[in-house]
Amino acid sequence: MNHFFKVSLGRFVYGLNRIHPNCTRQLSQSTRNFEPGSWESTEGLVQCSANYVPLSPISFLERASKVYRDRTSVVYGSVKYTWNQTHQRCLRLASALTHLGISPGDIVATLAPNIPAVHELHFAVPMAGAILCTLNTRHDSAMVSVLLRHSEAKVMFVDYQLLEIAHGALDLLSSTDTKPPILVLIPESDGSSPTNLASNTYEYETFLETGHNEFEILRPKNEWDPISVNYTSGTTSRPKGVVYSHRGAYLNSIATFFLHGMGAMPVYLWTVPMFHCNGWCLIWGLAALGGTNICLRRVSPKGIFDCIALHKVTHMGGAPTVLNMIVNSPSSDRKPLPHRVQVMTGGAPPPPQILFKMEEMGFGVSHLYGLTETFGPGTYCMWKPEWDSLPPDERSKLQARQGVHHLGLEEVDIKDYVTMKSVPPDGKTMGEIMFRGNTVMSGYLKDLKATEKAFSGGWFRSGDLAVKHPDGYIEVKDRLKDIIISGGENISSVEVETALFSHPAVLEAAVVARPDDHWGQTPCAFVKLKEGFNVDAQEMIKFCQDHLPHYMAPKTVIFEDIPKTSTGKVQKFILREKAKTMGSLS
Repeated sequence: MNHFFKVSLGRFVYGLNRIHPNCTRQLSQSTRNFEPGSWESTEGLVQCSANYVPLSPISFLERASKVYRDRTSVVYGSVKYTWNQTHQRCLRLASALTHLGISPGDIVATLAPNIPAVHELHFAVPMAGAILCTLNTRHDSAMVSVLLRHSEAKVMFVDYQLLEIAHGALDLLSSTDTKPPILVLIPESDGSSPTNLASNTYEYETFLETGHNEFEILRPKNEWDPISVNYTSGTTSRPKGVVYSHRGAYLNSIATFFLHGMGAMPVYLWTVPMFHCNGWCLIWGLAALGGTNICLRRVSPKGIFDCIALHKVTHMGGAPTVLNMIVNSPSSDRKPLPHRVQVMTGGAPPPPQILFKMEEMGFGVSHLYGLTETFGPGTYCMWKPEWDSLPPDERSKLQARQGVHHLGLEEVDIKDYVTMKSVPPDGKTMGEIMFRGNTVMSGYLKDLKATEKAFSGGWFRSGDLAVKHPDGYIEVKDRLKDIIISGGENISSVEVETALFSHPAVLEAAVVARPDDHWGQTPCAFVKLKEGFNVDAQEMIKFCQDHLPHYMAPKTVIFEDIPKTSTGKVQKFILREKAKTMGSLS
């Protein structure tokens, strides 16, 4: 038994070393510390192929192709597939990748919205033994080039509407020593896309036909092998690639559809970006349930209501921004709901009034919380029956809490981030939210120092501040780091400040979050100009838009002196209060 453990561990090291060469040293230390339990001396026990298979969400698709063979798996406009067809297409796609030279441990990137190809790649890439890296479609060419270089992606699948951004990223890569990835263009479903493709660019459907559906899946040798890398939205100038394991993806898929209250054969509307935490792991989870994926390229209230009415959608998800779009949509965009539609929301804490309005419209809303490092959802506000009798405003406030950890995690706690002691459950004492369990990331790609910092003390440190209520439910109060959450996307105040400081007229700059009725939060910039300069707010905003992805540019610029401590540190808590007193943007 001890021999088997060491062999399995060695296989894992081989798989993970493709992206994290330092893992060998760390795991060797773990092996030395391993103490066999008493059960290992019990005669008659054996671990073999009959009773052990490494956990992987690939198995969900294989089962779906048999159990839900003729049921609809994907719908996108006029395109419709069954689970058997999806399975066959994924096999051919995995085969095509191996023919292209993709080997176990290689990274395959995507730059595409919620379309069938991204759904297929979530299965096909790991079936080829490779690692999936879904890039944020809101990134500009500069950020895409940084992430491609960091991940060393061998192939990138690009939606036809984002081809210009991809080409810009490859042009930037050409000036470095990084070999650019091979491009595979994903056309629109009706075939309308550029036809004059470069020599190193393939067309998706043509590429898929180069594979065969008798492909033998390259299964993970160890369930802790990487399945995907998710970048933390480019929130810092130094990108962090969060590595997910097959085991974690398998368990979080189950945990997420469980907390979403999904039964067999749900109909799920994709308003959560598939690139974000692998769609909260529900791309894999829906295969386990034989669900139907309704793909939506662009999220709009009319598109949401049309899809619900046409496809009888049962579940959907999204940031509070999506909820806000729905409740403030014009009556002309709305259609009567065929039944109660369950909505899972997360990102920024949702305003209680938005939750109340959603309930009034016939949606059932569940609130979750998590990070990229926890595979997306980590906690959820599990509803208690006794809350049903409370007044609507009290119910909404309770519903806005981040709640308790799901079944895939071992524990979530609020701790003093210095002493590591748990804070009292008084609803007042703040501490840092910390996680431990099987659905916490394996680590940061090529960044051992950041990984060790995140796991110091034996817990994953979220960087978020919260309180714990007497019933054990947690409630986020502030960010330990000055991250702005806008439309479910993380924006680094440091990056925005860096762009502002590059303006010749700027002497000092500080950026904080300002409440926004649509986006949840937007960047608010406080700027002090150099003497003799005269710049207005619109010019400053336009400057930032030219140097950053537009969603990261400040929506508000205030010209005034910036408060500091005696040591010169900006007092951001004062600026945050000023931004709040200015009122919400609408």
